[in-house]
Parts: sequence; structure tokens; C-alpha cells
Amino acid sequence: MTEARALGSASRTRLSREVIIQAGLELGARADMASISVRNIGALLGANPTAVYRYFPSKQALMEALLDEVLARVLTRVDFSADWRDRLVALATGTLIEFVAFPSIAIEATVLTTKGPAETDTIECILSAFAEAGLSGDALVQHYAFYASYCLSEAAGIARGRSDHADPLAGASPWLEGPLLVDPTRQPHLASVASELQALQDQDIFRFGVEAIIESARRAAGQPAISDATSE
Repeated sequence: MTEARALGSASRTRLSREVIIQAGLELGARADMASISVRNIGALLGANPTAVYRYFPSKQALMEALLDEVLARVLTRVDFSADWRDRLVALATGTLIEFVAFPSIAIEATVLTTKGPAETDTIECILSAFAEAGLSGDALVQHYAFYASYCLSEAAGIARGRSDHADPLAGASPWLEGPLLVDPTRQPHLASVASELQALQDQDIFRFGVEAIIESARRAAGQPAISDATSE
């Protein structure tokens, strides 16, 4: 996307699909940008916003293209020669990293399907991993849907939450913000694990969920536990 190299010289930027996508990514990476608009892109490029519609018939089409570009970046973080578990972990981790980098694009993942090449490649990546685990039919489709919806929605939520911080790319954030005000007589269980709860980070919760889905797939496929397999 070298065509977008002169975004700062807006008046001299020649519009194209690639230039518009690059501008959308630039806006999407801004923590203070709650949502991307065609007007914002036009302003960044020094162009009449209506000119964007020559390349994208609607704002939804534009957001689909931007989300597909983010998904393409996620896929570059996956080693496709790795074990099925490692591929799923890498895909989930990459999703979280890229969504945090582009929070106002990531939030669209909860409501949009891109119908683009990166989305279909991502679906194939997930299905092939679970098929390699030994799943097929309904179990394959169910685990794909569970994994995909969990990763997209949870990563988008974390990205949105971190965008409120001074430096959203600095690292993990606490799962629970602020001190826990607990009455041990009324909430004994909460009081007993208050310090552990406050130590939890958002990426810890994300990882626990991904590992639980992978474990569910392993059991559904009748694979031995990792500890059992390594002891044989």
C-alpha cells in the first residue's frame, strides 16, 4: 500500500481503494477515534467525502474492507506448519494484538462479516485446525463457531476497553478496575479470592477461554490429555 505514503500531503493524494483503506487504518489506530466515518477519511485525504463512494458503495462496505485488512494482518502471525493447538493459540493471540492496534475497526467484528479473502482464509484456518484435532460434522462446525465468536467478541471488547487508557498498546489491563469493596460477612467467597481476582489481567481471561475451547475440542475428538500423551 505504498500509494498511501503521502497522506500528510492530503491535497496531493490521488484516491484509490488502497489509499482509502490505508487512511482508514490510520484512523482506526487512533485511540481517541471511537468510530471511523467517510467524512473523517475525506478530511484526512483532503478529498470530498462523497468521492470515497466511488470505491465503496456504502460505509458498511468500507468497514468490511478495513476489517478484512486487519484479519489479513492477523493471519501473518500464524505458523501454518505448527501443531493444530499452536495454530489456534497463535490465531487468537494475533487477533487480540491486531484488534488492540485498531480498536475502532475491531469493534465492527461483533456485527460484520467481511466476505473478503482474509475472512474466508481465517475460517479455513480454524476449521483445518479442528479437523486435524479429529473433529468432523456438527462437532467441527460447533467448535469453529464457538472459537470464532469468542475470539472476535472478546478481543474486540478488550480493544475497546484498552482504548480508554492513556497508552492502549502498553500491555495488559486489569480485569477488574479499582479496589474491590467486599464485606466478608456477606460475600465470603468473593473475600476469599479478592486478591486473586484483582491480579487477573484481560489477556489472562482471553487465554483461559481459548485454552478451554481447545480442551473441549480435544475431548470431543477423543484425544488423550496432553499430560497422558507425554507420559506414554
